[in-house]
Amino acid sequence: MARAAKALTTLRNHWKKTTFGVCLLSWGGHWLYGKHCDNLLRRAACQEAQAFGNQLIPSSMPLKKATVFLNPAACKGKARNLFEKNAAPILHLSGLDVTVVKTDYEGQAKKLLELMENTDLIIIAGGDGTVQEVITGLLRRADEAVFSKIPIGFIPLGKTCTLSHTLYPESTNQVQHITNATLAILKGETVPLDVLQIKGAKEQPVFAVTGLRWGSYRDAGVKVSKYWYLGPLKTKAAHFFSTFKEWPQKRQAALMYLGPTERPPEEPEEKPSRPPLYVRLYRRLRLYWSSPPKEIPQDVTPEDWEELKLSTIELSIATRNRQLDLTRTEDFMDICIEADTVSKGQFVSRGSQKMRDPHTCPEGSQYIQASRCILQLPEGTEGSFGIDNEEYEAMPVEVKLLPRKLRFFCDPRMREQMLHAAVQ
Repeated sequence: MARAAKALTTLRNHWKKTTFGVCLLSWGGHWLYGKHCDNLLRRAACQEAQAFGNQLIPSSMPLKKATVFLNPAACKGKARNLFEKNAAPILHLSGLDVTVVKTDYEGQAKKLLELMENTDLIIIAGGDGTVQEVITGLLRRADEAVFSKIPIGFIPLGKTCTLSHTLYPESTNQVQHITNATLAILKGETVPLDVLQIKGAKEQPVFAVTGLRWGSYRDAGVKVSKYWYLGPLKTKAAHFFSTFKEWPQKRQAALMYLGPTERPPEEPEEKPSRPPLYVRLYRRLRLYWSSPPKEIPQDVTPEDWEELKLSTIELSIATRNRQLDLTRTEDFMDICIEADTVSKGQFVSRGSQKMRDPHTCPEGSQYIQASRCILQLPEGTEGSFGIDNEEYEAMPVEVKLLPRKLRFFCDPRMREQMLHAAVQ
């Protein structure tokens, strides 16, 4: 009893040290509990992956090849550790023949895709920049018609992972988010995503799954990280200080566009069986000896281009992948031309919204649905485009929608939600 009273007296006399010790123990206990929960999530995911690996396959059937493009620099250099701890064990336990390709510098993934041999799966481990590089390299290939049919998995490891909102359920736990994305690849459910082909006058085309941004909100958003010392006020500070430049910050351009196109029926995934050899020989001989068919002239409908001059604080051209509708009957991209009559206060407040959803179209903006557009910039225009959150020099470009060009693995729950929402 006397010892307990003496201990309490000591704690009371040194209350500052006592308070610090309690806080330290509480934080340490919470950290250890979080680590324990993460290990339980990894164990459960590995057990689920093991079930896929234990499935029997015929001896004549080769293992499926999966090529992983990993950007170790993503997430401030933490991507490699995140992949090896949370995703790699799941992939290896599933029975896939996994090849991991690590990129060393920006743009390397595009070059590696040109040399890639046949594979059954492509897996992108990184953020928006890695996705943009991989699909650009894939669709620049001479045989892109074949390689674009390879299903693609996305493991979100980067600072910005826009596609994860479409493909996977929201999760505040990073380990759970990564393991869910990796398991979705094993489950095999896919959804078709639109792609934008963006081509300048001289450059090779760049491809994007999210969209293109050009304007003041994008320019201010790039500088947010410079104000890290302001904590939660850094976003507002970046937009506030950008108003000290010339105001209003208008972008002048000319836009030509074509309206939406009717969606053709989806091609069946199963290929028809190959006919016997004698049937193929007979067809080739008949084609060789037959006279060439006469070409019947067809009436070509002229393309109905619309043209307008625009003055805007920001222009965005985005796919519909964020609000994916699997049953829609038309294919189009969203063009948002924001009004240039924005006060400085509105600019700062909307800037925070733009950081959360960059392609949101505020009230009072001009909204256009198009399948193809040409953006002409005045000579001497400076600045940059943001294409899937990657910076490119601003120049006149043609943007073309490639509907349902690529198939990405998604969580079966998300696919079911999309179909359910379409029925309603």
